Amino acid sequence: MSDGFRGCYKLNGEVTDRLGFYGDHDPVELVRRFGSPLYLYSEDILRANCRTLKNMCTYKNFRVNFSVKANTNLAIIRIAREEGLCADAMSPGEIAAVMAAGYEAPEILFIPNNVSGEEMRFAAEKGIMISVDSLSQLDLFGRLFPGKSVAVRLNPGIGAGHHEKVVTAGDAAKFGVNLAELPEIKEILRRRGLRLAGLSQHIGSKFMDSGAYIMDIRNLLAAAEEFPGLDFIDFGGGFGIPYRKQENEPPMDMGRTGVLLDAIMSDFAARYGKEVQFIVEPGRYVAAEAGVLLGTVHAIKHNGSIKFIGTDIGMNTLMRPALYDSHHDIEVYSLNPPAGGPEAVSVVGNICESGDILAKDRPLPRISEGDVLGVLDAGSYGYSMSSNYNMRLRPAEVLLRSNGEAAVIRERDSLEDLLRNQRMIDI
Repeated sequence: MSDGFRGCYKLNGEVTDRLGFYGDHDPVELVRRFGSPLYLYSEDILRANCRTLKNMCTYKNFRVNFSVKANTNLAIIRIAREEGLCADAMSPGEIAAVMAAGYEAPEILFIPNNVSGEEMRFAAEKGIMISVDSLSQLDLFGRLFPGKSVAVRLNPGIGAGHHEKVVTAGDAAKFGVNLAELPEIKEILRRRGLRLAGLSQHIGSKFMDSGAYIMDIRNLLAAAEEFPGLDFIDFGGGFGIPYRKQENEPPMDMGRTGVLLDAIMSDFAARYGKEVQFIVEPGRYVAAEAGVLLGTVHAIKHNGSIKFIGTDIGMNTLMRPALYDSHHDIEVYSLNPPAGGPEAVSVVGNICESGDILAKDRPLPRISEGDVLGVLDAGSYGYSMSSNYNMRLRPAEVLLRSNGEAAVIRERDSLEDLLRNQRMIDI
């Protein structure tokens, strides 16, 4: 238990204390200042994660693309660019965001899924490389842009990830062209006069062991040898982070992964006769640990044997637990000194859904109404997956700067925002 802040007792704040997440800031005071719930980001942790990725390999033509679907805040994206990361985009909206944050076309890879020709034109007219992920999308690209350069996303056959809904390779995945269809790729390239500039893959999200990743890379590179003259090969990402830090879950061994990648990249370049650019595209790893979601306890009750802790952190604010049964560690910041040992509780939100559960049967310190909860590792797929369901306001986002400043980087929604694009008609 830490009580180093004037406004609160940190009843189980060992993780954020160890990371120095809050610096000199008091989480309860931040909620009072910026509203509840509230997304917070640590600039220092964000920059450190970017540098870990940039330095994981020594291969000269190695590139890290930040998959901005994980966090679309312009300030976060700009910091990633300052740290030397390029960008992956999945939609025209994400392209607009990364360009607003300072990225230029050569730094962006558009990797869409099942998009219209209009979306392809949006990227192509800006000079952005497009990676298509089906034979039909490759043919559509060829009809629109005969003779141009394109990349193709392959399905290398083995998927990995923390939940079936985030496995993006293998027979059950909707993504990529099967390796058995390489002849069809070649035929479309020939018929449409296209040049294959690159190959990409992505096997899934939040794997903690690189074994399946390395196997899929070898499959991808075997396919790449059938296409001379490639400019780049994108290995994808999905690097996991330990979401159970309070249970001392170890992090992924990025050093070992980097050593394995270095050997694979160098060996392939020597065989291929060209120092192609190799890309990894982490999203979660960049921002997840840099984010904490704060919320307030408004009600406590029992139903049967279950003690419910009712908060304003609904599934509209953090979707991952409801969508993927995901675990997030929770810290308790109380106005009161600790009273008794931990107890098993279910932490729930304020949305009219039975699935609006943040944590089920979780041992936590004794919680009182008015306490603030800190949901850890919420910097990726947190705000970017949030919504206004139940007409709830999306929270503000605040960056805890390296210089000690707490800077608003996205304003909290207003009621006017909820109604802004609606139009009343005469009834």
